[in-house]
Amino acid sequence: MTLNLSIGPLVALIAGILILIMPRLLNVIVALYLILIGVLGLLGMHTLRL
Repeated sequence: MTLNLSIGPLVALIAGILILIMPRLLNVIVALYLILIGVLGLLGMHTLRL
């Protein structure tokens, strides 16, 4: 049995929680999110198989 997780929503959820906890880090969290999603998109890694 395999479980497919999409990375985008998982990263968005973590970023959203961090923004709620520490609103001052909004710029840093958004920048890291965009960089991570961009790199994963370029490498073609859209899903993880567990």
